[in-house]
Amino acid sequence: MKLKLLTLFLLSVMSGISQNRTIPTDTLITTAHSIEVKGQKIDYDATFGMQPVWDDKGELVAALSFTYYKRKNVKDNNRPIIFSFNGGPGSASVWMHIAYTGPKMLNIDDEGYPLQPYGVKDNPYSIIDVADIVFVDPVNTGYSRSIANKDGKLPDNKLFFGINADIKYLASWMNTFVTRHNRWQSPKYIVGESYGGTRVMGLSYELQNAQNMYLNGVIMVSPADYKVLTSGNPISDAVHVPYYTATAWYHKMLPSHLQSKDLEDILPEAESFAINSYLPAISRGGFVSTEEKTAIAQQLANYSGLSQDIILKNNLRVPSSFFWKELLRDKGMIIGRLDSRYLGIDYDDAADSPSYNPELDSWLHSFTPPINMYIKNELKFETDVPYHMLANVHPWDRQNDNTREGLRMAMAQNPYLKVFFQSGYYDGATTYFNAKYTMWQIDPSGKMKDRFSFKGYRSGHMMYLRQEDLKSANEDLRTFIKSSLSNGKAAKY
Repeated sequence: MKLKLLTLFLLSVMSGISQNRTIPTDTLITTAHSIEVKGQKIDYDATFGMQPVWDDKGELVAALSFTYYKRKNVKDNNRPIIFSFNGGPGSASVWMHIAYTGPKMLNIDDEGYPLQPYGVKDNPYSIIDVADIVFVDPVNTGYSRSIANKDGKLPDNKLFFGINADIKYLASWMNTFVTRHNRWQSPKYIVGESYGGTRVMGLSYELQNAQNMYLNGVIMVSPADYKVLTSGNPISDAVHVPYYTATAWYHKMLPSHLQSKDLEDILPEAESFAINSYLPAISRGGFVSTEEKTAIAQQLANYSGLSQDIILKNNLRVPSSFFWKELLRDKGMIIGRLDSRYLGIDYDDAADSPSYNPELDSWLHSFTPPINMYIKNELKFETDVPYHMLANVHPWDRQNDNTREGLRMAMAQNPYLKVFFQSGYYDGATTYFNAKYTMWQIDPSGKMKDRFSFKGYRSGHMMYLRQEDLKSANEDLRTFIKSSLSNGKAAKY
């Protein structure tokens, strides 16, 4: 009898082990919390859920994980709601979720470096006091996954993995969310970081024209504009120059007459040089005169911390990857791509580019344990499916990128809509001056320029990791939200 029971027990255990890892496609788990923000106690509900994605035939093709923070004891009808997206493409919502706007933040030091024990703590700078927030994980990120049909066949990745496919299904998903949670009356905002900037530019138009959902604001955090980043033309080099200046200033590599100034006093000089002198010179390529080439190389050396000789050997066009290796080469250090305050040690000092990104390793070190602990222990969602911080979403279809024009059209159609850019000066991937350039190009007429705003911070791609910038950036969001509410005014020109 004992042997029989033991056999049955072992079979049941083996059966459990052999089960496929699955995740629910439609579920909600709500927990109650409170936090103090700006001296005020805020009671809120945190809802972790999975919500379906349907194709054009109404068939289930995916389920997205999300976290919805909703303040309690306030009326919903004029309470703003913000949908938050990170980038990649292939990045989960974790970064801004537990480090920027949400009610929880990482256990890190004041400059953003990892601390143990891992975990999260209350974020006293969260915007939960002025807006409800939804953090969304696109397909294959977080716990979001595509779903096989009744025959066990997964949908074609082309439904999700591309600029326009991504925008289309996310806009439809947002419509479902707003309807389910009765938020049609709320002022609506979307925020996107990095590739999320491309995503929210496109979403602004798709939401209005495919879902009839009109926004009050679009927020772009360290946005990636691939019309510049992948162009290979002189503009893509010129917009990097002020970033070189900021990074060299941070590492004390500028000439003394510049190093002695405050960062924000020298950046306008670097911007002017980049647009008015450097860009015209490199636009002429090999036909620029020797005298001008030498003069430009000397100026770029002053503004970048690199030697004039190195710049001339690169024919004035210094790749960012080379800069990350070269700036501190003599000190045996490499600098971070996404945040050049971070340092790393390479295999050798001779290569033309770093062998890894020290800042990304630091961030994965900081974020991965806490988000897994937080979802399980505080949001009460349990699964054996792994949480994808950075997921494989390739090949990603970048064709027909009309997102910049989509945002312009959305603004033209919607007099309420305002746009806010936030960037870190030490971001070498999506540089702050690239973001400014994008802002300038959205509306060539200049008729809507008073509806754009820009703010720079003394940190990198995730500028909110530095506590001083976390505080000021959230306060800037509060100001933007309040300035973009209709306050009873009609939407008209």
